[in-house]
Amino acid sequence: MEERKRFMITGGAGFLGINMARYLLARGHEVVSLDIVDFDYPERDQVIIHKGDIRDRAAVDKAMEGVNVVIHTAAALPLYKPEDIFSTDIDGTRTVIESAKAHGADRFIHISSTAVYGVPDHHPLFETDPMIGVGPYGKAKIQAEQICESYRSQGLCVPIIRPKSFIGPERLGVFALFYDWAKDGKGFPMIGSGNNRYQLLDVEDLCDAIYLCATLDRDKVNTTFNVGAKEFTTMREDYQAVLDHAGFGKKIRPFPVAPVIFALRILEALKLSPLYPWVYETASKDSFVSIDKAQEVLGWEPKYSNKQALVRNYQWYLDNVSQFEGKTGVSHRVPWSQGALRLAKIFF
Repeated sequence: MEERKRFMITGGAGFLGINMARYLLARGHEVVSLDIVDFDYPERDQVIIHKGDIRDRAAVDKAMEGVNVVIHTAAALPLYKPEDIFSTDIDGTRTVIESAKAHGADRFIHISSTAVYGVPDHHPLFETDPMIGVGPYGKAKIQAEQICESYRSQGLCVPIIRPKSFIGPERLGVFALFYDWAKDGKGFPMIGSGNNRYQLLDVEDLCDAIYLCATLDRDKVNTTFNVGAKEFTTMREDYQAVLDHAGFGKKIRPFPVAPVIFALRILEALKLSPLYPWVYETASKDSFVSIDKAQEVLGWEPKYSNKQALVRNYQWYLDNVSQFEGKTGVSHRVPWSQGALRLAKIFF
């Protein structure tokens, strides 16, 4: 049995936050959540809840009391305004890590993103590859990592995890578009042939990696790790698994890249697109990372393939769809607005 520790999760009410909180509670740990939104899950009586902004040092200090390990998941996602992305993802990270050091926390686990690699010219990507930020989110994530590395050099244990797009229970966002169409017996359009390989990650596998960084020897984990599914095929084949599970005999339908991107750019200019450029500009390209380092150093082994992770997330969507029908937003915890794609759905 692991020694009972107090973990603080920034963004504790988010998609990764709640999955990590449940994971830690199941292992007998104390969990503190700091989030700007309400923590409205059944587990709220088991968690120490602080509602506050990671950019507010007083709020962060209050939540940091007695904390052994910080898991920093809070971030403004790409659909937020650029100024909110920079202030949250850069200044917020600095505020939390400064507080962690001042309060004597043992470790600060930073959840970064493979967006730090930009649009790469080779695959798989390794932790040593150059970081080229595309858009405010990618640039902010690079600067946040640089802040973390400066604290690592000051003696704080700061594992950095770069996950691929992760899915699982509570994940909605852009995936809710696809699940909604699958549920209603529709096929689904794919940008390009769908023969590209696009690695995903199940949130439970991500929680495993985070926990290993929290519990293994400090010197071993004080570095940067890519994490993603071990087994993935083509995008078309992986997403087809959901349509097969839905049981309507529908297919993923490929569309030529150039006209689709042209149309989405126009829709975005008119504020009618549910997708931001990073999603549609990279959807037809390969995107996968090497997980060798995490496997060798942490002994981490992902349990779910892309197909299993997608089907598991879709099944959760079906079981819970009544709770979020009619709601939309810009986080991963709510469906994104379908915008003009609602019309396109008629033709599938």
